[in-house]
Amino acid sequence: MKKIKVIAATGNKNKLKEFAEIFSAYGFDVEMKSAADCGIFEFPEETEKTFIGNAFIKAQYIYDNVNKDSETIVLADDSGLTVDALGGAPGVFSARYAGEDATDDDRINKLLGELDGVAENDRTAAFVCSIAVILPDGTKLNTDGFLRGRIAFKKKGSNGFGYDPIMYIPEFDKTVAELSSEQKNEISHRGEALRLMADKLKNVF
Repeated sequence: MKKIKVIAATGNKNKLKEFAEIFSAYGFDVEMKSAADCGIFEFPEETEKTFIGNAFIKAQYIYDNVNKDSETIVLADDSGLTVDALGGAPGVFSARYAGEDATDDDRINKLLGELDGVAENDRTAAFVCSIAVILPDGTKLNTDGFLRGRIAFKKKGSNGFGYDPIMYIPEFDKTVAELSSEQKNEISHRGEALRLMADKLKNVF
């Protein structure tokens, strides 16, 4: 089993656990650290117009500011919701869609208001996750994952956060917030992007 060290641009323990579990499944013995573990508690403003662009802002900042060794890779992700009827909005502004201090309910209510009168079949949307990795020698890798569905007309479910209660997945006839944690992990956009990245890293290390 190949040992690697990963510094991830997140303080979310659930994310760190998911990162480690997926890499382990691909044969890596992972030593996972958060940016905070390395003394980084905030990042530059995310000014790019794409998820992967913003992910690389965070990854590059860690790469430039943390002492590394030959086995350490830097990983960052950025994700959000894109709605076809809104031209891809809220996109990279998903977390700020209803203002800087808005709640999940504020964001959901704004989105539902924007889609008022839009027919069910025209409410197609996708959760998107982009993963950015910088290898010890500065080489950059990236992957994308998607979870496609439709925006529901009202909130359903409590096992989730963000836009989960209004993201309807036809295959399950449920919103993401109505799915079990196991079901969510199986189909999640972040899980897909991470598995693709782990597969790429197998060819590097």
